Amino acid sequence: MSTIDTTCVNAIRVLSADAIQKANSGHPGLPLGAAPIAYELWANHMNHNAKDPKWANRDRFILSAGHGSMLLYSLLHFYGYGLTMDDIKQFRQDGSLTPGHPEYGHTTGVEATTGPLGAGLGMAVGMAMAEAHLAAVFNKPGYPVVDHYTFALCGDGCLMEGISSEAFSLAGTLGLSKLIVLYDSNNISIEGNTDIAFTENVQARMAAFGFQTITVEDGTDLDAIGKAIEEAKADKEHPSFITIKTQIGYGCPAKQGSAAAHGSPLGEENIVAMKENLGWPKPQETFYIPDEVYAHYAELSQKAGAAEADWQELFADYVAKFPEMKAKWDAFHSDVDAKALLNNEAFWAYEDKPQATRSLSGTMINRLKDIMPQLFGGSADLAPSNKTEMKDEGFFSKADYSGRNVHFGVRELAMGAITNGLALHGGVRPYAGTFFVFSDYMKPMIRLAALMSLPTTYVLTHDSIGVGEDGPTHEPIEQLAMLRSLPNVNVFRPADATETAAG
Repeated sequence: MSTIDTTCVNAIRVLSADAIQKANSGHPGLPLGAAPIAYELWANHMNHNAKDPKWANRDRFILSAGHGSMLLYSLLHFYGYGLTMDDIKQFRQDGSLTPGHPEYGHTTGVEATTGPLGAGLGMAVGMAMAEAHLAAVFNKPGYPVVDHYTFALCGDGCLMEGISSEAFSLAGTLGLSKLIVLYDSNNISIEGNTDIAFTENVQARMAAFGFQTITVEDGTDLDAIGKAIEEAKADKEHPSFITIKTQIGYGCPAKQGSAAAHGSPLGEENIVAMKENLGWPKPQETFYIPDEVYAHYAELSQKAGAAEADWQELFADYVAKFPEMKAKWDAFHSDVDAKALLNNEAFWAYEDKPQATRSLSGTMINRLKDIMPQLFGGSADLAPSNKTEMKDEGFFSKADYSGRNVHFGVRELAMGAITNGLALHGGVRPYAGTFFVFSDYMKPMIRLAALMSLPTTYVLTHDSIGVGEDGPTHEPIEQLAMLRSLPNVNVFRPADATETAAG
């Protein structure tokens, strides 16, 4: 590790600690402990471009442990994504660009709204699925125009949440080799050592799901972290799970390795002691960052941006050689033409006879699939009942990523998060189906979709007194009120074919 690398890692720690102290609120433990992970990844292994944050072939980074948001904000500040020092100083303040947890669509460079632990992992699986599908649709020999990774940084809490098992079980089944999970393993949660509630062999669990598992014993060893990331990239058959053993609150003598570092400011005296311990210049001065730090990050940012220039050249050659693919690319990456649909008589046509709205929904899905080539989705093992299958479009699987139908399995919570990840990635328009009563399982992810204003669609069937035969466990009663109470969620309860098509 070079001196400038060490200084730039410590810059993340110092900036995070100062911002959290000024806000008198926040979580310093993760940014201090995981700073080397984030620095090594962004500096040497991740394709991204601060000048074009929405570049289609960028690698995605999801901070699933969203409470460590200052880690991400520090990176966005140093790499030139538009966050100024004044923005950093407004951390956790009303209306600022640096809210307590990362918010998609609010802060440039944030790929997903995270905070509910584990949700980011499900969204990362969705992003990796989108990448695999689009690569199967668009790539030609010698022209890998869709070729990028999804990186997710998580902590112990994310892996305690059941959604992580749901999502990773599917990821392993699908062999999503472009998914790389970085586990900040510090054995600390709010209430103390994780041994009080979390003693399983996490790596064995991930291996059982079908992940390649790698361990980095020293979370401050940039070379070891980098080697592990490249080892993960080399595996073309499995997603990868890298356990990186860290110390929460690293560098702060009074709180390093303890639960006290997790969720409250370090304290002014402790921050000065941390800076002195790290050999930071001007330890008494808050928000002091040496010029050489900014200069080095500017070099790294320029280097990272060069990857897009290479891709743009490749893409130009691609569309010149395959002009028909340019039109297809544009179709996949464009919004739905609602006005054209509204005036499409064939879409609205229906037989004048009584029909179940779930059957009508199935008809509409199969009409839309020919109008919207980017339509992509499925059901939580209920497609025959939900009528969510697109006919003759194949199933997305490890053997064939070009399929447009998804077997989500009986995983409603993960299905909701994965659907969000698909929408966040872009290039696909996702939908997910289950019985209406099981929207209870999906609700937290529907709420996140609403917060992010994502164009996700949920097909929730069996909303009828007819399900009474199954008993009260399957009778949706309060679910309609629940969904209608969510801001930014449009709920259609159709009575006929026209209303079903409108939904």
